[in-house]
Amino acid sequence: MDIFLIRHGEAAASWDEHPDPGLSPQGRQQALKVRDELEAYPDLHLVSSPLMRAQETAQPVASTLHASVVTDPRFCEIPSPVGIEDRRTWLNEFMRQEWSEQGPDIHRWRNQAWEAMFEFESTTAVFTHFMIINALVSRLTEAPETVCCIPDNGSITHVRMEGRSLKLVSVGRQARTLVN
Repeated sequence: MDIFLIRHGEAAASWDEHPDPGLSPQGRQQALKVRDELEAYPDLHLVSSPLMRAQETAQPVASTLHASVVTDPRFCEIPSPVGIEDRRTWLNEFMRQEWSEQGPDIHRWRNQAWEAMFEFESTTAVFTHFMIINALVSRLTEAPETVCCIPDNGSITHVRMEGRSLKLVSVGRQARTLVN
């Protein structure tokens, strides 16, 4: 069974400017490209982070496939221990660290997303975020770093479940920078 981890399209505002922005015009174009790539899977199960940018990225796929999108908070953005005005500083520091340096809240967040993937019963597309994709890819590859890939907006990372194990098939298109 295949699982596709889709990073949401470009947001209309950055993570430290708005708590839940929708998509920018470019992000809406990226969502259409995701739709075009996934329409070959007519029975695709759709799951989204509850955040607006992920849901808006899922919408063109849902419309084309005449499917509903299940919202799952386990695929939400990384929980920030600081207010919006300090998020960029906190995130920049976090992204230079390793998983072994993280506290129980971050490990719980990562483990919840990991366990959620084992609940899928059919080929699934998960519309999610940069750090969730890194959390899952680093676990699949046993990479110690919190950032082991730079998934671009609208990129699709492919994971395959074989029995009760997960295997990384391919990492989605990589961004040139870490800027949202």
